[in-house]
Amino acid sequence: MGVSVEAKHRASDAKAALRRIEGAVAQVIQGKPEAIRLAVTTFAAGGHLLIEDVPGVGKTTLARALAKAVGGSFRRIQFTSDLLPSDILGSNVFNQRTGAFEFRPGPIFANLVLADEINRTTPRTQSALLEAMSERKISIDGESHELGSPFMVIATQNPIEHFGTYPLPESQMDRFLLRIRLGYPAPQDERRVVLADPFEDVADEIEPVLDAVDLKAILLAVKRVRVEESLFGYAEQVVGETRQSNLLQLGVSPRGFQAWLRAAKAYAQVSGRDFLVPDDLKETALSALSHRVVPTGGGDFDGHTQRESERVIAYLLERVPVPM
Repeated sequence: MGVSVEAKHRASDAKAALRRIEGAVAQVIQGKPEAIRLAVTTFAAGGHLLIEDVPGVGKTTLARALAKAVGGSFRRIQFTSDLLPSDILGSNVFNQRTGAFEFRPGPIFANLVLADEINRTTPRTQSALLEAMSERKISIDGESHELGSPFMVIATQNPIEHFGTYPLPESQMDRFLLRIRLGYPAPQDERRVVLADPFEDVADEIEPVLDAVDLKAILLAVKRVRVEESLFGYAEQVVGETRQSNLLQLGVSPRGFQAWLRAAKAYAQVSGRDFLVPDDLKETALSALSHRVVPTGGGDFDGHTQRESERVIAYLLERVPVPM
């Protein structure tokens, strides 16, 4: 059965909307096209993003720019050692006038939430995000509260610093669809950043380029990206290698496999295609899989272990032949 004209129009609308988002974010994050594409990929897939890098390379600016481009509400939460779950989720407060408890929502009730320096807070507070990231809802005193749509968490952390930090456990890391790094800018881009007004928020210059119709078209288009059986078999073989390799003590789970495939389909859509090619899987593999495995001899997700896991994933990708 052929694809309907309406479906083709929706797919075309989705591709155009994604190009507009990329272009808007690129206005303020210069010289990082691949990082921008992976961030937009995460949004298109309905996932959450972890940005690990040293301070001052634009992690917060990227989050604000993406929020402005998609026209959603934005809240930034600075994670500290004394932050409580209620500071994120909200709480029931007694109203003396009505004689009843009323729910006062926390900053989690936004379309895009920046969890800044997420590893600076305790595991108890980190875990407050788990239900929200997995199910798009939270529970307070046994009552569920639905979150809005879209809902995306962008978390940042410094992988080098250890004093006063609490490494994210595997269960928390697994909630992030992709993990990326921005890296230092190229000299010409850094010059523009250094000479700019440090008190000016460049993300404020971005105008929204997305509406509710565009969002629905994007989510539907990603679901409809075609995956040939040979490519699914290729991905399946890579995942199998992570489970059998003596370089890893923890391989990719079925949920991790599902996340990688979802990311690759979104990457294809962001790249302007409604079908998967090998590069979609290869370009998303490190960001989608490396934080879901544990190298042999390393159980903590510190900077050294993260780079080791990336090296192992890259090595396993080279071992598996790409289907022609």
